[in-house]
Amino acid sequence: MSVSKDVSQVALLIVAHGERTPEARNENPERIARSLSGRGLVAEVAVGFVSGEPSVAAAFGMLRAERIIVYPLFASSGYFTRDRLVHLLDEANGQGRQVDVLPPLGLDPGLPELVSARARQIAAERGYAPEASAVILLAHGSRRNSASREATRLIASEIENLAAFREVQIAFLEERPSLADAAGMVRGPAVVVGLFSGAGLHGAKDAPRLIAELGRADVVYAGVIGNAVGIEDLVARAIEDASRAK
Repeated sequence: MSVSKDVSQVALLIVAHGERTPEARNENPERIARSLSGRGLVAEVAVGFVSGEPSVAAAFGMLRAERIIVYPLFASSGYFTRDRLVHLLDEANGQGRQVDVLPPLGLDPGLPELVSARARQIAAERGYAPEASAVILLAHGSRRNSASREATRLIASEIENLAAFREVQIAFLEERPSLADAAGMVRGPAVVVGLFSGAGLHGAKDAPRLIAELGRADVVYAGVIGNAVGIEDLVARAIEDASRAK
C-alpha cells in the first residue's frame, strides 16, 4: 500500500517492555508492526524494547522521518511509560526530531470493548452464558504506584457498563486483591483476562499458574489482551488520529 504524501515524513515507533530471558521471543509487538506497515498510515515502522532487542535507541536510530509517533504498548501509564520511556527517547533523539508519545494501550478508549469481546468468546467456547458468568481482570499492580490499579479499575467500570457479564472483578499480581481473593468472591463460571501487553513471564506463566492453584474447573484463562485479535486496529486508529494532527 502506498504512503500518503501527508505522512511521508512521519514514522511510528512501537515500544514494549520486552523480555531478556533465553526463551523470550517478543513476537506480539512485531506482529502489530507488520500489520501496521501495510496500511499506509506512516512512512516507517519500527519496534523497540525497554528490556530486549532492539533497544529503544537502536529502533529510534533506524527511522529517518522528521516526526516520530511513539506508541507505548503498555497496560498503564506507570513508571515505564511516564519516566523510563521519556528518558530513553531523550537520549535517542540527538537530532532534535519531533517526537510525540501517545497514551499507552491500557488507556485506549476502545480497549474495554475488545476485552469484553475476548471474554465473551472464551465464555462461549466453554458453554458459559456471559450473563451468568464473571470476568476477572488480572493486572500487574504495584504497592508503590497506583497507575496499574487505576487503569484496571477504569477498564472494569467500562466493561460493567456494557452489561454483558454478571459481574466484573479485578485482581493483581503485586497487590490486593489477589486472584485468589477475586475468585473467592465469584460464584459460578469466570473468565480471567490478563491485562498484559505481551505473553511474557506474567501473562504466559504467572497467570496460568495462579489459575491452576485455584483448583476450579469453571475459572478459565482468556490469555493476555495484548495478543487479542483487534489490538492492531486500536493502535492503527490512534496512529491515524495522531498522524493527521499538526
